[in-house]
Amino acid sequence: MADTLTVQERSERMSRIRGTDTKPELWVRRSLHALGFRFRLHVRTLPGRPDIVMPKYATVIFVHGCYWHAHSCQKGRIPASNPMFWKEKFDTNRRRDAKNYRALRSTGWRVLTVWECELKSAASRERAVVRLVSKIRRGH
Repeated sequence: MADTLTVQERSERMSRIRGTDTKPELWVRRSLHALGFRFRLHVRTLPGRPDIVMPKYATVIFVHGCYWHAHSCQKGRIPASNPMFWKEKFDTNRRRDAKNYRALRSTGWRVLTVWECELKSAASRERAVVRLVSKIRRGH
């Protein structure tokens, strides 16, 4: 299917996509905070600028959008329009993520990832947070 927007209109829409303070990220932050966890946000000095940094637990958390980080779920599929561009874009994102994870682990950080699709409903959000808290506490 051809894009119904002009290049300028598509560019404008894409520029409005947030990189921080997304709904999934806010859900995770609120849940962790309500459970008594304290953390820092988007620490620029760490590789990949993790969404949540918990120095007390030597843990960083990335809250990834399934589309941009090419998750294996339905939302992570390659679009039909301009598939070569998107495949390269997603591959580059995956390589960058892997590089950042290695750099963080080599300096002693535990890296946890929460996917957007894990946070679809209230019940799935609760399960995701329970798993996340278990992982955080297990390493402490």
